[in-house]
Amino acid sequence: MREVVVTGYGVFTAFGFGAQALRHGVFAGRPVFTKVSRFDPSPYHAKCAAEHPGDPAPTQLQVLRQCVGDALAMAGHDAAGAAVLLGTNGDHAANLDFWRADAEGKQAEGSAVGDSLAGRLPDLIATEFGFGRPRLAFVNACVAATNAIAYGAQLISTGRADSVVCGGVHLVTEDLFAKFDSGQALATDGAVRPFSKGRKGLLHGDGAAVLVLESMAHAQRRKAVPVGSVLGWGLAADAHHPVQPHPQGRGLAAAARAALRRAGVDTEDIGYVNAHGTGTPRNDPAESWALREVFGERAATVPVSSTKSTTGHMLEATGAVEAVITLVAMADGLLPPTAGFLEADPECPIDCIPHTARQATVSHALSLNAAFGGANAALVLGAA
Repeated sequence: MREVVVTGYGVFTAFGFGAQALRHGVFAGRPVFTKVSRFDPSPYHAKCAAEHPGDPAPTQLQVLRQCVGDALAMAGHDAAGAAVLLGTNGDHAANLDFWRADAEGKQAEGSAVGDSLAGRLPDLIATEFGFGRPRLAFVNACVAATNAIAYGAQLISTGRADSVVCGGVHLVTEDLFAKFDSGQALATDGAVRPFSKGRKGLLHGDGAAVLVLESMAHAQRRKAVPVGSVLGWGLAADAHHPVQPHPQGRGLAAAARAALRRAGVDTEDIGYVNAHGTGTPRNDPAESWALREVFGERAATVPVSSTKSTTGHMLEATGAVEAVITLVAMADGLLPPTAGFLEADPECPIDCIPHTARQATVSHALSLNAAFGGANAALVLGAA
């Protein structure tokens, strides 16, 4: 099993592109939720999201293009022939335009509808940058980008690839906003309050991140300087409910244990957990249970935060963005806070780093994600 290192990344949130934007927003504990401007939110219960400002709104391809360029520049590597693995549900703008035109009795232009397919994005990116194969889209919702990173690390660790380009992308759109609003999952008070008493739900956010993964041997041959490492990964299913997590977080705990086993890392070595932390009534207690299952008595003191409290939930992109946030946290020696916290919830007895970032030297961190359908994923990341 070969060591997997991260040699570059590009990241985008509603705060903008790059790690410095994360420092000014996520690490400052400054939520970026505003009233939605890309569409009229008046028909919906919730009105807010974490949108990157700009008119017109960016496309997934545009955002990915810059993240890939930033990641390659940091890595000092063109990654020619590398596999491309992206978490995405596709960019449905052309799809929506087609059906809106049809509903209005106009001539519906269908030539661009194929670009809405999720698989088009990795193919377009790979063709543009000269990457290789496989070119895969991971569409399993909120664990998609985490799965992409895990699969990329697996390809490298088993010797099937020397370098991989992986990550995910999601932009706030009305179709998904409407679905989550209909399911009463969105916070009607315009704030995401993970692990807090009085939390109302999640809010969507723009996000994308792309990581260049390499074997340590390949990076050393290039004299590249790693910015971190992917030490372990784990995937597990709850088999409990179509949309609700297991109340004791059994699937998430199983994914975390698998990641720790693969990494050869003890729970005592984990200095920070970037939690899934959606701010919903069911997810946060289930995740807190999972942490107790994994960490035992230490679950009450290991530093945990949910950065969705500032970025919003970036769905298929969330695992990649949060992996980058975790790498930045270890590099800077600063743990991002959980914003929006109101009051401790007895169902979530964890140290969620409320309000203010915390200085800490961390060599190993755990990043957790969960999705509808009982899918769970975990990464163990190492500092450079």
